[in-house]
Amino acid sequence: DELAWVNEIALANQKNYQIWHHRQLLIDKLYPIISSSRSAVLRLAKSEINFLTQMFEQDSKNYHVWSYRQYVVRKLDLFPSQCEDPSELASIEALIEDDVRNNSAWSHRFFLVFSDPEISAPDCRQVEYDERIPSDIVDREIKFAEDAIWLAPQNQSPWNYIRGVLRKSGRELATEESFAVQFVEDFDGDEKVKSTHALDLLAEIWAAKGEKEKAATALALLGDKYDPVRRKYWEWRGAQTAAALA
Repeated sequence: DELAWVNEIALANQKNYQIWHHRQLLIDKLYPIISSSRSAVLRLAKSEINFLTQMFEQDSKNYHVWSYRQYVVRKLDLFPSQCEDPSELASIEALIEDDVRNNSAWSHRFFLVFSDPEISAPDCRQVEYDERIPSDIVDREIKFAEDAIWLAPQNQSPWNYIRGVLRKSGRELATEESFAVQFVEDFDGDEKVKSTHALDLLAEIWAAKGEKEKAATALALLGDKYDPVRRKYWEWRGAQTAAALA
């Protein structure tokens, strides 16, 4: 009854964070009563996710709701390796398909995949290298992000996601050079940049490889032509790169 009442209050007051603290308290009290029955836990999980979906229909980037969703995943063991029904990963994929620019959904996916206790080290920070992460999961997540980039190359979320996955897996940025360069055509001539995020990534890759002129050109293009609003930032990056490669 209390959860039903909180549902009404939450839908009418989306930005009230106190509601979500109260809801978490209710679940903390309820969980020990049903924890011995996995089917009961999954029924609760389905009910909670269905309600969160209603909230996202009104505001898909509500920070309080996303924070609570992480709590639900941890509390009810909804990580991919621990729970197939309901499939939290499939639910997040649907949210990303609905809005590929929803950075909150991308962030939740990263948490869901790389905080899974079955495949991750418990003492690793969220974007810290973790030797336990299986390579096939890394490959899957990179492919998922790359597919999303093709839909909207100028969307920063999947580019950031790839960076996070590479850092988590210990792979070099250069492993994505052949992918990123597809969004920067004719770089040595009349360039056609389809994504400033690709150009940014390539600048880092080329700097790491010691290709000073290519990195400098990429950063100059970003400041002078493709992202002049942040010209000072790109100039700073250029100066830092030049100093590092001097």
